[in-house]
Amino acid sequence: MKKIYVGNLPFSANEDDVRETFGEHGEVLSVALVIDRETGRPRGFGFVEMDDEGALAAIEALEGRDMDGRTLRVNEARPRRDDRPRW
Repeated sequence: MKKIYVGNLPFSANEDDVRETFGEHGEVLSVALVIDRETGRPRGFGFVEMDDEGALAAIEALEGRDMDGRTLRVNEARPRRDDRPRW
């Protein structure tokens, strides 16, 4: 299983939209869109978990693809750094 970072998502995108887009390339295990804590609005990025083959296919196919007028940034997620302050 691989975790994929998806950046520059349209603010109108919801989990179903992302699941459908990535599902064209393999089985989507989970979708998590990041929401601003203060405003409750989407921050324009999120994470998708897929099987290894599907993840690689999705990264290759979707990096730079247009989604509702925004160019997606899609790559393998990096591990979270432990030195970041947690508010």
